Amino acid sequence: MKNIVILISGRGSNMEAMLAAKLPGRISAVISNKADARGLETARAHGITTAVVAHAGHASRDLFDAALAAEIDRHAPDLVVLAGFMRILGENFVRRYAGRLMNIHPSLLPAFPGLHTHRRALEAGCRVHGCTVHFVTPALDNGPVIIQAAVPVYPDDSEDALAARVLAQEHIAYPQAVRWFVEGRLCLGADGRVQLDGERRTAGALLVPEPDSGRT
Repeated sequence: MKNIVILISGRGSNMEAMLAAKLPGRISAVISNKADARGLETARAHGITTAVVAHAGHASRDLFDAALAAEIDRHAPDLVVLAGFMRILGENFVRRYAGRLMNIHPSLLPAFPGLHTHRRALEAGCRVHGCTVHFVTPALDNGPVIIQAAVPVYPDDSEDALAARVLAQEHIAYPQAVRWFVEGRLCLGADGRVQLDGERRTAGALLVPEPDSGRT
C-alpha cells in the first residue's frame, strides 16, 4: 500500500475529501506550516499522525524547505499532496519529489496562474472556469496536467459563488487523481504529458451558455 503525505495550511477541505473517498492508499501524515491549521484537528480525529513545520521559525526559504523535507521523509511517502498549502516551495524541494508531488489549482491552467483566480476569470468574461490537478514543477502553477474539471460561469456570479462551484469539483477531481496515482495508473510520457492507463474518453462538451434547442 502506498504512503501519502498531505501538506495543508488551513482547513484542509481537499484533505477531508480524500479521507471521505477512502483511497486505496495510506495517509501516513498530515503536515502544516501553521500550528493552528484546522485540518490538523481533523487529521488527528482520523488517527493520522500530524506535524507542524512553521515557516516563521526558519531564516530562509531553503532552510524551511529542508526542515519540511526532513519531516516528510520520516513518513516514507510515495506521494506528497499539496492541499491548500500556502507556501511557494523552492526548486530543490520540488525536484526532490519530482513525479510524486501533486497540487490542485483553482483555474483551468494554463489560464490564471497565481492568486485571485475566480476574480480574474470574472473580470475576463470567461464563460467556463474550473480547477486543475497537476504534478508540480519548479515553475509556479505549472507542470503536467492530470485532471481538470470545468464549471459554467454565470452573468450574475459573485466571486464567492464561483469559488464554491469550483471547490465542489476540486473535491471530486483531486481524490480521483490521487486514486489513479496509488493504483499505479499514471505515468509521464516522453512528451512530458500525463498518460492514464485505461483512460475513458468523455462524450460531448460543456457549452456555456447552452445553445437553443430546435431553433433555426
